Amino acid sequence: MLYSLLYKLHDWFSPLNVFRYITFRTALAVITAMLITFILGPSIIKRLRRFSVTQHIRDDGPQTHLGKTGTPTMGGVLIIISILITILLWGDLTNAYIWVMAFSIVGFGAIGFIDDYLKIIKKDSKGLRACYKFGAQISLALMIGMFLYMNPKDPFSAVLSVPFFKKWLFDLGWFYIPFSVVVIVGSSNAVNLTDGIDGLAIGLVGIAVLATGILVYISGNFKFSQYLQVLYLPGTGELTVLCGAMLGASLGFLWYNSYPADVFMGDVGSLSLGGSLGTLAVITKHEIVLAVVGGIFVIETLSVVLQVSSFKLTGKRIFRMAPIHHHFELKGWPEPKVIVRFWIVGIMLALLSLATLKLR
Repeated sequence: MLYSLLYKLHDWFSPLNVFRYITFRTALAVITAMLITFILGPSIIKRLRRFSVTQHIRDDGPQTHLGKTGTPTMGGVLIIISILITILLWGDLTNAYIWVMAFSIVGFGAIGFIDDYLKIIKKDSKGLRACYKFGAQISLALMIGMFLYMNPKDPFSAVLSVPFFKKWLFDLGWFYIPFSVVVIVGSSNAVNLTDGIDGLAIGLVGIAVLATGILVYISGNFKFSQYLQVLYLPGTGELTVLCGAMLGASLGFLWYNSYPADVFMGDVGSLSLGGSLGTLAVITKHEIVLAVVGGIFVIETLSVVLQVSSFKLTGKRIFRMAPIHHHFELKGWPEPKVIVRFWIVGIMLALLSLATLKLR
């Protein structure tokens, strides 16, 4: 919106020509989203506390978490607002991919909002029933997958790209639709499972979206994609601006969510951010790379699957508690140590994902 207005004036004032560069608008997006989060944060946290939108801590979890009872939650609303305002200001709203991402962010955020609302406002400990929750997620991801599969402007709409191998491209045909659903829904729930201690999930999202933003920019740039021998996907470069907005919102929210947290993001934030990361990977054909850059999310999810499967089959637990970050807490690691060490691993995995650009 603001981008379109300012860029149209570049004929009369040449310095405004700088708005044509995605890198410049991405930098503005990071700063804008961060500032919006900083400015709106205190008032939103105050209102959440006033309306008793606070977190209930389970008794069977780590005992150190009991002191967090009463901390405001559903702060993910702040993240979504910051991202949407930022892309409206600096994004090219004629780009269809921007609207697909906005649809994903709002859609998954709405599912999380309803779940949080039922658990916190209506005092229903179960929240949104699993069949409805997963049904809504699958339906939303299915709409996104079908749109992308039928997109006539994308010559690789059904292609799966394998990292480290420049010629390993597999045409999945119509099977790409259910595959994209698995990626998007899986990513959404993986971030949700990771959001169990202060700042862990939002920090990892920031790391993942920074690495993904670099990959997205290269895929959308003809010269860079040709040089690095990656798929050139016209129009996807604009999503770098959205990645900047997500990074800025993540950093801004981390200011309030860092240990000890002033606010939690709730399902409205975790499902939205996870769903948007999955959608971003599907659009840019980085589905497998997402499993690397978001490796901690994958490990957290696998720990839950293994724990539940082991208990049902043998009656024994593999970990002291799942997801795995709670396992380390119960082993005696202080919460800040768990967070920082998981971030370090997340950074290493992000760097490994960027290495896929050259190792081909």
